[in-house]
Amino acid sequence: MASKDADPSLGYLTRKDTEVKLPRPTRVKNKTPAPIQITAEQILREARERQEAEIRPPKQKITDPTELADYRLRKRKEFEDLIRRVRWNQSVWIKYAQWEESQKDFNRARSVWERALEVDYRNHTLWLKYAEVEMKNKFINHARNVWDRAVTLLPRVDQLWYKYIHMEEMLGNVAGARQIFERWMSWMPDQQGWLSYIKFELRYNEVERARAIYERFVQCHPKVGAWIRYAKFEMKNGEIVRARNVYERAVEKLADEEDAEQLFVAFAEFEERCKETERARCIYKFALDHIPKGSAEDLYRKFVAFEKQYGDKEGIEDAIVGKRRFQYEDEVRKNPLNYDAWFDYIRLEESVGSKGRIREVYERAIANVPPAEEKRYWQRYIYLWINYALYEELDAGDMERTRDVYRECLKLIPHEKFSFAKIWLLAAQFEIRQLNLMGARQILGNAIGKAPKDKIFKKYIEIELQLGNIDRCRKLYEKYLEWAPENCYAWSKYAELERSLAETERARAIFELAITQPALDMPELLWKAYIDFEISEGEYERTRGLYERLLDRTKHLKVWISYANFEASAMEENDESSDLPQDGVEEYNHEAKKECVQRARRVFERAVNYYRTSAPELKEERAMLLEEWLKTESSFGELGDISVVQSKLPKKLKKRKQITSEDGGVTGYEEYFDYVFPEENQATNLKILEAAYKWKKQKITSDDE
Repeated sequence: MASKDADPSLGYLTRKDTEVKLPRPTRVKNKTPAPIQITAEQILREARERQEAEIRPPKQKITDPTELADYRLRKRKEFEDLIRRVRWNQSVWIKYAQWEESQKDFNRARSVWERALEVDYRNHTLWLKYAEVEMKNKFINHARNVWDRAVTLLPRVDQLWYKYIHMEEMLGNVAGARQIFERWMSWMPDQQGWLSYIKFELRYNEVERARAIYERFVQCHPKVGAWIRYAKFEMKNGEIVRARNVYERAVEKLADEEDAEQLFVAFAEFEERCKETERARCIYKFALDHIPKGSAEDLYRKFVAFEKQYGDKEGIEDAIVGKRRFQYEDEVRKNPLNYDAWFDYIRLEESVGSKGRIREVYERAIANVPPAEEKRYWQRYIYLWINYALYEELDAGDMERTRDVYRECLKLIPHEKFSFAKIWLLAAQFEIRQLNLMGARQILGNAIGKAPKDKIFKKYIEIELQLGNIDRCRKLYEKYLEWAPENCYAWSKYAELERSLAETERARAIFELAITQPALDMPELLWKAYIDFEISEGEYERTRGLYERLLDRTKHLKVWISYANFEASAMEENDESSDLPQDGVEEYNHEAKKECVQRARRVFERAVNYYRTSAPELKEERAMLLEEWLKTESSFGELGDISVVQSKLPKKLKKRKQITSEDGGVTGYEEYFDYVFPEENQATNLKILEAAYKWKKQKITSDDE
């Protein structure tokens, strides 16, 4: 039974025999501190001293060949059993092969390695360990054979190639190592493999061979880093012409690549080291013109530093402008619809003065049309077109191009939804400056047809009026009023035009037509203009008729005051226009003045009666009317009668009223002025007397009872 439980790894002892029996922990009853204290260090030291020796399996000593054969047979059987169970586990194969190697049975070890490779030949670790075993035991040809098979089966594993080449180089077989490199290069490995080949050749001073490898390298990997390494290699060997040639070839092939900035910087720094500052400057400028602005930040910084070191004042300014240009390019790339950034960018280019660049920036800016057809999005954008046209006209002096700019702008704007009068007017004024009157008329006519606006009508009429084309002005006013019949300004200006031409009847007819319109934007201005027109013509009866018609429409305070002032001023007009003999002038004037006073007074009385009976709530307007009447009576002098008005003047009282909140609570008091008119005061007094009589009557009745 004991033999069944025996474990070979424990020297054929049982688990029970090898168990360490620890003493049973005792419970401490007295927990008070002992009189003699010991430290933790002392406890650990004593524990170490009292520790029992570790039980290890006994060493087996082999004394004769028979025992050795038995041992080897037993170990091989264990390994074979293990392999049958876990055939895919490479560590088992490696241990097996290494054990065979430790027994110096190399043929058996090779057999194990070969069997392992049959299981998984793609595992490069097996190949590495197999070859290392052969090299360690100085089986060179065997090792070569292993390496050769490994790189044939796994050509993409760089480590196999490196180890193979290293072995040949350590053996001094340079030609063999070179041959292996050539085999490897036929597989076009990554950059590190090529660089290893180049370093290998340089270790043996084979510069021409290294140059030839570099040529093949840049063909296999046409990247910026490869070309720069090639150029630096030539520079290191003192071949400046060859290095420049390498850079030039690289620029021809890679100028449009993403990382071309790195190439240009390296090329410029190379020329700078060669003291070729003009070449370096040309390279920087060429790069800045060809590389997208968003990826040229480092290039700009290097260029500015270069100009500060080697350039003159103009060169430094150009470099700084280039840096600012880069900033603006970055802004407009992030948000192409940021029109303020475009304005700043254009201003920068205009300060430099390069027509080509200015036009290019303008064209790029106007290409960013607002996405939505709403006027608020277009208001900044449209000034790009205006500035572009003004630049072409004033700075560039290209009139045809200016005309094209205006034409394209007007074609782009969606006139059905909104338009810009400014553009139409600027285009027309440009044609007038070019003495192309027909072109200007055509533009303004198109504007009226597509997108009529007040500004366009006014400017067109002004142009035709300056040219003396009255019939055109009349037609334009008719079109204007057809488009906007409620526009009082247009009616007034049309009538004013006819009046300036001494066409009184036409002007009157226009005013009559205007005031009959069902809707007007500013009717008070139109009525005032009509009344002023009739007064200037001396038609007082017509003026009175107009005031009466106006009062039928509105009883506004200003209308009453204006009517009364007109009646009062008619006296002065009569005074000025009288042509009677000298002896009858005074009497006539006196009578005329009296009549004007009476007329004005009647108007005021009508107004006061209206406010008293029809609009009693308009107390403030009534008080203002009475004050105006009082002033008018005072201005009449001896013909005026102030007492008539004074008896009607109200008392001004300061009162308080409650301020209520939304929930109905009282939040405070507010002071206001109230007007109490004489008739209201009398009514109040009557109410007080009536209440007094009532109280007296009640008192007498109660006394009788």
